[in-house]
Amino acid sequence: MQKYNDTTYAILGILTTDCRSGYEIKQFIDNSLNHFWKISYGQIYPTLKRLEEEGLATIQATSQEGKPDRKEYFLTAKGKEILKDWLEKPLKQLPVERNEVLLKLFFGNHQTEEQTIRLLEDYKQKLEKIYQTYEGIEAEIASHNSHQSDAKYWLFTLDYGKRTTAAAMEWCDATLKEI
Repeated sequence: MQKYNDTTYAILGILTTDCRSGYEIKQFIDNSLNHFWKISYGQIYPTLKRLEEEGLATIQATSQEGKPDRKEYFLTAKGKEILKDWLEKPLKQLPVERNEVLLKLFFGNHQTEEQTIRLLEDYKQKLEKIYQTYEGIEAEIASHNSHQSDAKYWLFTLDYGKRTTAAAMEWCDATLKEI
């Protein structure tokens, strides 16, 4: 069986939504997956081409006046089966977090206390903005996508982001108190 990377599986999953063009896929990534899974624009089109070449997706071209043809991608039965197989496999490993704030704090003894406080306050402020973004996404899903069967799963992943962000903000407060 062919070995695929996580980007391939992510795009197979996105094709189960109403996103059909490379542009729509990128918008979907930027507005949802990007909060927990990064895929660059440069990965999308080569992956779509590979999906088509390997029979996991088909392309349907639509003419547009004054513009290049719009290419829309659709999952094949084989593509759905590959996605399903991947979804049913156990996790290979727990995710490893790379966190610059924790790295700097780990070596915090070599900077001033004031700098450490600024670092943590700045981090908390950024976390608060992310949390507000999550709340906006939640409202958007509730008002426009609640009828979609995917919506409850989108909300599950969003809840994870909200909870971990809230925990990180609480950690900032507790750490600042200790300093």
